[in-house]
Amino acid sequence: MKKAEVLQVRNRFQQFMYGRYGMDQLNRFLSTVALIILVVSMFIRRPIVEIIALVLLFWCYYRMFSKNIAKRSAENQKYMNFRYRAVCFFKKGRNGGSTNFAQKQVKWKAHQEQKKIYRFYSCPNCSQKVRVPKGKGKICITCPKCRTEFVKRT
Repeated sequence: MKKAEVLQVRNRFQQFMYGRYGMDQLNRFLSTVALIILVVSMFIRRPIVEIIALVLLFWCYYRMFSKNIAKRSAENQKYMNFRYRAVCFFKKGRNGGSTNFAQKQVKWKAHQEQKKIYRFYSCPNCSQKVRVPKGKGKICITCPKCRTEFVKRT
């Protein structure tokens, strides 16, 4: 194929995909699981295993070519929340996934913004986190929880 023909095919595909959902994390997961199941089915030789893999691939392509973007985004968000809770469960134990992924992201971004203006210290007595403004020199910090005073440089 010549370069002009390749560009024409690419433009047609882009026009076809306009307004469709496309690939996301859930689709990547589905296609990876389907591929793994297809490889396993070469050794197991059971038709039900191949059917499961084909159903997963069909679902993946259905989601990819869907025009109902809001519904597909909601499905992906549910998958991401489930995945986050599962990762937290295996890393920290049962209480790791109590808040959802979006809330953790918002808290993390807010903390990153505050790090530009404030310094964070832990109380030596109760380990409470204390926020103090940057650039004030050596100051005496009083813990709001246990009223212990300690001196730090900001």
